[in-house]
Amino acid sequence: MVQAIINISEDSNRVLNVVKAKYGLKDKSAAIDRIVKEFSNELLEPELRPEYLERASRIDKQTTVKIGTIENLRKLYG
Repeated sequence: MVQAIINISEDSNRVLNVVKAKYGLKDKSAAIDRIVKEFSNELLEPELRPEYLERASRIDKQTTVKIGTIENLRKLYG
């Protein structure tokens, strides 16, 4: 566990107290952890690059090849 001494505004302190009370947390560290966990998925979610979206669209438009069985696969590609 990492420990840190931080300076926060009075408003941020009030928000931490509200989060702490709302979720029944034992201290402000738990409130900070809760807030970080809620926003981490939103902030850390990788966005898809436009090049990838174009490539995926081209692949999606291609016709599929029906193979059926492994023997048929070996006949086609093997």
